[in-house]
Amino acid sequence: MQAIVYRDNGGPEVLHLVERDLPEPGPGEVRVRIAVSGINPTDWQARSGVAHRKLFPEVTPHLDGAGVVDTVGEGVDPSRIGQRVWVFMAAAGRPTGTAAEFAVVPAGQAVPLPDGAGFDVGASLGVPALTAHRALTVAGNGPSRLHPGALNGKVVLAAGGAGAVGHAVIQLARWAGAAVISTVSGPEKAKLATAAGAHQVVNYREGDPAAAMPDGVDLIAEVALGANLALDLAVLRTGGTIATYANEGGRKVELNVGQNMVLNSHLHFIVLYTAGPQARAHAVEDVSAALRDGALPVGEEHGLPLTRFPLHRTADAHRAVESGTVGKILVDVSEPRR
Repeated sequence: MQAIVYRDNGGPEVLHLVERDLPEPGPGEVRVRIAVSGINPTDWQARSGVAHRKLFPEVTPHLDGAGVVDTVGEGVDPSRIGQRVWVFMAAAGRPTGTAAEFAVVPAGQAVPLPDGAGFDVGASLGVPALTAHRALTVAGNGPSRLHPGALNGKVVLAAGGAGAVGHAVIQLARWAGAAVISTVSGPEKAKLATAAGAHQVVNYREGDPAAAMPDGVDLIAEVALGANLALDLAVLRTGGTIATYANEGGRKVELNVGQNMVLNSHLHFIVLYTAGPQARAHAVEDVSAALRDGALPVGEEHGLPLTRFPLHRTADAHRAVESGTVGKILVDVSEPRR
């Protein structure tokens, strides 16, 4: 089979297309013929060594993807063969991810795709959708699970609503009944956040963005805590939660303890990989329910533009992610794609 590998940390140039033996699933595993592989910032950070040092002599990257189960290991129901699935965390703690024609993963990390959901949708879920779910379910006064009506009466702020996680936050919060606000940096991104389903979009670079949210918000899914903390605290309701999953820009976070005490605020840091198996299992169940309801479409018309590369140009796909290309970067691995 064809696969992308790297043997040393570094820039996109360390990625190479190679031929490898077809992997065989072990007990409790399935082998998936990958149709589309999705790239996240975590993938290039792992490749470059920013996230963590390389754990294996050779690594096939990418956590997320979608395809068809083509064989199963011992203990897995053989009726799963032929099942369309979305794959998450394929390369987490393992040397082989979805940037290959076939990937072997634990059976629970290959989740059935509903008939109405294509492989593009499936490859765009994974890290972004599960992180968004986590951000929406950590509030002390909020729900621990998502379903229609779970966030009724709540106001959710999705910072950076044109990004993959922000896009998923908007869609999941809207599906769960929240009033959704999104902050963006310009008019083009405002169009995307609106297309994703945000009820209100605020350009944080114009005027007084806090004044545009006079009634405040209950929960903020934050992508750039250092840059946005002052605005977050200006609009956060008493007892509200800031759930931060990134600190884009790397600005130092300075915390006014007294201000947060008066607000009885909650500041929750999120990393999907250490959230625990139960939290991830609940996220998979709820995201799957939203998927069945048609609540997680992708494409520019739905607020998440797709940029595609063939497998042999995976290095260029990584460059696109690193350069901040808006939307989701996908790698087309094998046919059929639908």
